[in-house]
Amino acid sequence: MKGFTLWLTGLPCSGKTTLAKGVEEILLERGLPVEVFDGDEIRTNLTKGLGYSKEDRDTNIRRVGYVCNLLTRNSVVSIAAVISPYQSIRDEVRETIGRFVEVFVDAPLEELIKRDVKGMYKKALAGEIKNFTGIDDPYEPPEKPEVHVHTEQEEPEESTAKIIKTLEILGFIPSIGGESNYTEEEEEVIKSRLRDLGYI
Repeated sequence: MKGFTLWLTGLPCSGKTTLAKGVEEILLERGLPVEVFDGDEIRTNLTKGLGYSKEDRDTNIRRVGYVCNLLTRNSVVSIAAVISPYQSIRDEVRETIGRFVEVFVDAPLEELIKRDVKGMYKKALAGEIKNFTGIDDPYEPPEKPEVHVHTEQEEPEESTAKIIKTLEILGFIPSIGGESNYTEEEEEVIKSRLRDLGYI
């Protein structure tokens, strides 16, 4: 099997890490080699010392993309769960890696504030934290993600299943008969979206 990179982008607290772990579990059960890169862990280990200017954010994403590309070239599935707020740098990473599937993990701001157990959004809204993505620093939603999940409407298992089904349709992972929770109509919606994007 060839490697690929699954790139989950979205605002803080949107559910990227939860979905990354859910997809990882399924792929490991299917015997695929997988590495997950979580935004917080990356900042602690791989890109320590970088700030939150646009230049530093871009450098952060380029480094993650570089590692994902190395693993992808060596037949490993890389799952990156990173905010990656800027479209241009995500496009740059996509072009570099090639076998790249973008997932937009979407939820409204009110829901994200409710989920934020650390209170970061409230601090940012109060001006106590500067350059917080989605408050006083921009987030540019993906223009053409392969997968768009709505985590305020879907259970994590539903969003994860949507990602897995897309990977199967693209031929990135083997399809396992009988595991899909999708009706024929729902599966056709996914196929139609991928056709519109030029993937199938």
